[in-house]
Amino acid sequence: MNSTNSPNSITGSVTTLNGVTLTAQPVDREDEVLTPEALDFVAALHRATAQRRQELLQARQTRRTQISNGMDPRFLPETSGIREDPHWQVAPPAPGLQDRRVEITGPVERKMAINALNSGAKVWLADMEDSSTPSWGNVIRGQLNLIDALERRIDFTSPEGKEYRLRPADQLPTVVVRPRGWHLPENHMLVHGQPVAGGILDFGLFFFHNARRLISQGKGPYFYLPKIESHLEARLWNDIFILAQDLLGIPQGTIRATVLIETITASFEMEEILYELRDHAAGLNAGRWDYIFSVIKNFRTRGPRFVLPDRDQVTMTAPFMRAYTEQLVRTCHRRGAMAIGGMSAFVPNRRDPHANAIAMEEVRGDKTREADDGFDGSWVAHPDLVPVAMEVFNEVLGANANQITRTREDVVPDDGALLNIADTAGTITETGIRSNLWVGIQYIESWLRGHGAVTLNNLMEDAATAEISRSQIWHWIHVQAITHDGELVSAHWVAELLEEEFAKLPRFDGDRFDDAREIFEEVALGDEFPEFLTLPAYDRFLYEGVDEPARKKDPVAA
Repeated sequence: MNSTNSPNSITGSVTTLNGVTLTAQPVDREDEVLTPEALDFVAALHRATAQRRQELLQARQTRRTQISNGMDPRFLPETSGIREDPHWQVAPPAPGLQDRRVEITGPVERKMAINALNSGAKVWLADMEDSSTPSWGNVIRGQLNLIDALERRIDFTSPEGKEYRLRPADQLPTVVVRPRGWHLPENHMLVHGQPVAGGILDFGLFFFHNARRLISQGKGPYFYLPKIESHLEARLWNDIFILAQDLLGIPQGTIRATVLIETITASFEMEEILYELRDHAAGLNAGRWDYIFSVIKNFRTRGPRFVLPDRDQVTMTAPFMRAYTEQLVRTCHRRGAMAIGGMSAFVPNRRDPHANAIAMEEVRGDKTREADDGFDGSWVAHPDLVPVAMEVFNEVLGANANQITRTREDVVPDDGALLNIADTAGTITETGIRSNLWVGIQYIESWLRGHGAVTLNNLMEDAATAEISRSQIWHWIHVQAITHDGELVSAHWVAELLEEEFAKLPRFDGDRFDDAREIFEEVALGDEFPEFLTLPAYDRFLYEGVDEPARKKDPVAA
């Protein structure tokens, strides 16, 4: 093993092992995760995929430019043979994934991990993506928490002295890990000077340390794949799975992946995505919040056909959302895959009985619609919501583990229906604009302090919902939208509203509101539209406390 150490302008130290450079301050117990063998494994995955990943990211930009120039996405003629072939199927459900009627989502923080594992859900989506801030400490501690959870040695004691422990093993849900998307780099780990993809690091470390452990427990290494925009991106993930299994000598098909259909372009390639992953496919998920963001992002220069009303008026009953979810169920069940519903944003409030009752009723209605539509399960974001969702799906499923046999042949694939955005009922209001400003800044401030999921006004906000807030502002300004009261949504007017909303924020020692405002203005009010708000936020987070001259000298910044 070749190891060197040299100064670094950010952390004061650099460690290089076999061409892998770590540029972060050490994290307690990191040696349990960042072993030389694990780093070699991640580096091998990076070297095999880095060029294709960059090409696919560029293809995203090309396609987005085409859409911006007026070319609507459609079902791909070159892959019609895959869609028209009635015979192919994905692999049968893997152990621990036959019954997914309720899945609880949340970051891999220690306390939240214990609560999720004790919730009574069938699956825990261990989220290293939209509900997690990717500081190096969070990334490494998340991996340690997963290992500790699978070894049943995870515990937590709050500052108030409350203890958290795991329930018996037969009551724990199946763990499914969501790594970061392709677009996010991990600037604290370089291979020959190039940052690895955050998703490669998250997947690689978890798989390397836990694949055999999970197999010995009668399950397997299972993943959710976020932000996929085409079947070619699914093909790359499938190649990563094949390589990873070969490198560790694990049988092909052991990995199973559920793909989040959370981009508008992916909704036109759902069958092709399942086909590319068919030996490793577990299903598709209707990632509703990122999906709405993707619609706005892709059509942000076009209007009025693609202008959406206030965020809280864009519901799952909107025609384009109904088309998306029903076609997803049909696609999955036609191919033997699970269809998993999305997350209602409502969060229970134990201190407010009225708000709590509203949240429970909203979630019940949301899950009832999904179960009646044929979904095999759905997400919740809080343990108190598990019983409500479980009751709904129990009523529909009965003694069955899922409803894959319900093929929804009554649903006709219709690419035009997926773009029927103009029929979304609702209006743009000053209240909606103010809400977007308030939520956007509040969320970014929390993110900068290391919290990727936050409850605001009894709603769970994560990166996806914050993206909707800022992208709506940008879209309304650039297409010169008009509010319900006849007000032109101009940059000047929104800036005035932002000043007013910012003055109302509850300031405290150590808050990051000034930084959050700066980032929000960049991603919502600037002439250019950053692809993801987490990219400039990650840059700010990474270089917190570093002066500009040191930053310019740092090769990571370049």
